Amino acid sequence: MIKKHLCFTLFCLLQFGLWAQPNFQYEKPPVFPACKTLAASQLQACFDSEVYKQVKQAFKVPEFLKANQFEGQVVILFEVTATGVFRVIYVDALYQELQDEVTRVFGQMDAIEPATYNGKPTFKQYALTLKIPFLEELEASGSAAEAHELSELEAAAKQEYAAVNRSLQPFSHKEYSSQLNVPFTHSYYARFGKQLNLVGTNSHTSSKPFTYNMVSGYYNFQAAQQALAKETTTYAGRKLWNERLARVEGKHYWFTVDPIFDLQLGKDTKADFNSTFNNTRGIGIQGGLGNNFNFYASVFESQGRFAQYYNHYAESIKAADEVAVIPGRGIAKRFKEDAYDYPVAEAYMSFTPISFVNLQFGHGKNFIGDGYRSLFTSDVASPNPFLKINTTFWKLKYTNTWMWLRDSRREVEDPDGAYLSKYMATHFLSWNATKRLNIGFFESVIWAKTANRGFDVNYLNPIIFYRAIEFETGQDSGNAVLGLSAKYKFNDNIHGYGQFILDEFSLADVKGGNKSWKNKYGYQLGVTYYQAFKIDNLMLQMEYNRVRPYTYSHNTVVLNYGHNNQSMAHLWGANFSELVLIGRYHYNRWFGNAKLVVGTRGLDFNTSANTFSYGGDIYRNYNDRPADTGILVGQGNKTTSLFANLQAGYLINPATNLKLFADVTFRNFNPEAVNETTMKSETLWFNLGIRTDLFNWYFDL
Repeated sequence: MIKKHLCFTLFCLLQFGLWAQPNFQYEKPPVFPACKTLAASQLQACFDSEVYKQVKQAFKVPEFLKANQFEGQVVILFEVTATGVFRVIYVDALYQELQDEVTRVFGQMDAIEPATYNGKPTFKQYALTLKIPFLEELEASGSAAEAHELSELEAAAKQEYAAVNRSLQPFSHKEYSSQLNVPFTHSYYARFGKQLNLVGTNSHTSSKPFTYNMVSGYYNFQAAQQALAKETTTYAGRKLWNERLARVEGKHYWFTVDPIFDLQLGKDTKADFNSTFNNTRGIGIQGGLGNNFNFYASVFESQGRFAQYYNHYAESIKAADEVAVIPGRGIAKRFKEDAYDYPVAEAYMSFTPISFVNLQFGHGKNFIGDGYRSLFTSDVASPNPFLKINTTFWKLKYTNTWMWLRDSRREVEDPDGAYLSKYMATHFLSWNATKRLNIGFFESVIWAKTANRGFDVNYLNPIIFYRAIEFETGQDSGNAVLGLSAKYKFNDNIHGYGQFILDEFSLADVKGGNKSWKNKYGYQLGVTYYQAFKIDNLMLQMEYNRVRPYTYSHNTVVLNYGHNNQSMAHLWGANFSELVLIGRYHYNRWFGNAKLVVGTRGLDFNTSANTFSYGGDIYRNYNDRPADTGILVGQGNKTTSLFANLQAGYLINPATNLKLFADVTFRNFNPEAVNETTMKSETLWFNLGIRTDLFNWYFDL
């Protein structure tokens, strides 16, 4: 039977943690007048007691509920604002009259001294559960026990839903210590790049995206967000400027729900259409169950028309029976007469069974490198299914990634009409050799699905040399590449980095000095300068990339180093040299970015008189080459390219990375010979938009 004696249960849960690790000397809870003389350690308990007392004294159970011997509870989420005012956020009650009574009671409570953080007023949120009837009412009626005859199991079952409500807690930003990925954008990662690259840190910065718990050891996400917080006392104001839209947290779970926007309107002054636009609407969900399991999912519905050069490129790499592939996003259908419809979904699960191993399975992108570009694995292609294992111990981080890719060209599609599937496996070992020097070893292999071969279990072994397997299974059964990377920290603000990729190498041909086509390799050299010229929050970056012809390609064309008709490494493919200059600056919520990319590329002529592959298009068979020796970077249809972009904007909400921005792009593309697929162009593109910045757009084609 239900016990006669019931009482209020005050359920004041975890406060908002303002640091990744607790640091209580900087926080103080709201203070009632009756609590002012108490020691700091007693203030929270006093606050709890005063709230309990005042609500109990003022709350009046509606008469019709008393008459019907109502039994239940009211769950209240409330806050004390930065001005000390009590405000009800949410009430879970069976009857509207109970909700109205809660609003009345809290509305008449006097303002008190607000909570403070580092001496500055801030808001705090709490939860309170009221059980009805109250203790004194039960004693007076004496009828609660006789009203219901329930077994213990039945009585417990009737309280399950209420127990879920009672478990709600104020949101404590658990994402910042979770195994979730920090959304990978170059501009966002620049904000904590200095902290990760201090001389003496044992961090590993090549394998991206980073997880929050990895970065939080060097950078305090919550403190950074709090420093940008706008003072606002309204619910709508907090959601717009400071918080996620929906946030729920219990003892063993939490999740958030947010809208996603990428709304842009622009003008390509050289285009034969009126305007450019992008209209992306989506939803993002993330959360955690327990301490070791996290999840993320986002769905984007998008329509867009971009600058003319970008539209032309998207259509040049189109999938079979479709109109385009939007670089970095996916296959597009026609929208109206000259625009594109390209839905995208990304999701993953992250699980950390033991402290030094993290497993992720999902649909998204991965990047290996310390630069703006990567010659190993980059995020320029469309999202793809993947399984990733990160193992971190001592001075080592070992990243194993298995990816499911596809070739969506008509000429290689499966007999049943489906896009051809292929697979990619990579190993990357990062070693902090000294407190300044990091060395990385990279290995990858791509193989295709055939009638006699699917996902090859030989490549599941996380500790093995892919070259050996390729040799055992046949040279044409896979395309393996090797790589070496390095990073050196000159001081806390400046570090240099580089990559070397080796697809095929003939020592005899190198010694012969004939510039053989077999010498398929590329390299990257770069330097990053944080706090440049002693200016806070200014980052400068310079990077040079050079890749010889035919690198990443194969005589079995489906074994190219690509996915969905895009490169899995540098977006230019091969046969190029490139210089990248980048500057990034932010002040409070304002930011500015500048980028200059100049390069030389060797493209194909693609005419009836010249059908040779000159090594830039990784989707072509390298046996179609015009010569075996004398192979130079930039050979073929030599093309110079210049891309310059200036962007400025305002960070609307640091919790979701929602930005208002304007930018201008100038691009000059100048091939020696013009054909149906390669045209001279000069672009001046103005753009204005509001965007949830979650991934990188690469318009510098």
